[in-house]
Amino acid sequence: MSTAGIIAEYNPFHLGHQYQIAALRRMLGEDCAVVAVMSGNFVQRGDFALLPKHLRAEMALRCGVDLVLELPTVYAMATAETFARGGTAILHAAGVVTHLCFGSECGDLAQLQTAADCLDSEDYHAALRRWLEKGLSFAAARQRAAEQVMGGPVRCLESPNNNLGIEYLRALRRLGSRMEPMTVRRLGAAHDSGEASETASASLIRRQVLAGEDAAVWMPPAAAEALRRAEQAGLCPASLSRCERAVLAVLRRMDEEDFRPYDGGGEGLYHRFYQAVGEASSVAELLERCKTRRYAMSRLRRMVMSAYLGLETRFPAMPPYLRVLGATERGRGLLRRMKKEAALPVLTKAAGVRKLGAAAEAFLRRESRYTDLYTLACPGTVPPGTEFTTDPVML
Repeated sequence: MSTAGIIAEYNPFHLGHQYQIAALRRMLGEDCAVVAVMSGNFVQRGDFALLPKHLRAEMALRCGVDLVLELPTVYAMATAETFARGGTAILHAAGVVTHLCFGSECGDLAQLQTAADCLDSEDYHAALRRWLEKGLSFAAARQRAAEQVMGGPVRCLESPNNNLGIEYLRALRRLGSRMEPMTVRRLGAAHDSGEASETASASLIRRQVLAGEDAAVWMPPAAAEALRRAEQAGLCPASLSRCERAVLAVLRRMDEEDFRPYDGGGEGLYHRFYQAVGEASSVAELLERCKTRRYAMSRLRRMVMSAYLGLETRFPAMPPYLRVLGATERGRGLLRRMKKEAALPVLTKAAGVRKLGAAAEAFLRRESRYTDLYTLACPGTVPPGTEFTTDPVML
């Protein structure tokens, strides 16, 4: 039996995600198991996840996923390359996943593999350095360098899901993984689009939920019902507006050098960022003051959130354990196999981390701190320490 792995945020789970799962089961067989590696409480765009991770895991399990493993915050809230490496490493370490499935705008695996080969070549890296030295943003320099090496347009680098797919392919190569890649063509509204078509983007759904509007039409019924129950219980949605002053308070207490680790490209952005912190009265104003053609907004948002969390900037290539967020009956069968075949310990109860050594316990305690800060963005009052008191969702 095949087991497909998906790396996702499910922020929140919507009809496009349901379509991907149905498509991969058409390709691999209806009995194919699905393992999702899902971002925790913070997401790659540098923001609070709309819904807590265990609620998003429940949505996924009710809509076709069999097992949900956590992508820790240090990998989830990072560049596309680190996000892809972390997620791929977890699926590889699980030991039971036969296929890595991802959505893409082009739906052409050969085209994406050609681009991945280019980005791993020495000629590309030399060209990239030259374009960066000319002051281009990383995305623009990457595009120019790839086109220079390949001798023509490289359209697949212009779309976000294609880019992630390319990074998954590169990660598979680095790991020497035997997981077979496969892609499903993405349908509907573009990533981060405010438009609605047959499927809405997660961005549109988030805006509607935060505005108090009904977004159920864009979600599978089981996911919409889980969202409705959580809203009625006052568990969601999370919003920066609820703890903006807390974020600004943390940033204003930091010295200029404290921002350097979050610069990423080492281009001196932290100087500009520190100055903006001293002038801005809101996070939106801070981002606006930092924004230039060179710096993508997602990078700036990640810098804000990383500084707020005190996010680790040096971390292992993969986590010290596989953290289970939830499973169905078939997923529990996978867990039994993983306990024998996985390359990393499987952590179902947080308290079990004490048996894994000091490094693993320190890693989880940092994640617990991030979760405690996440809850400040949620409605209602949530006591700290929920990372150690919340059990996986078992359906």
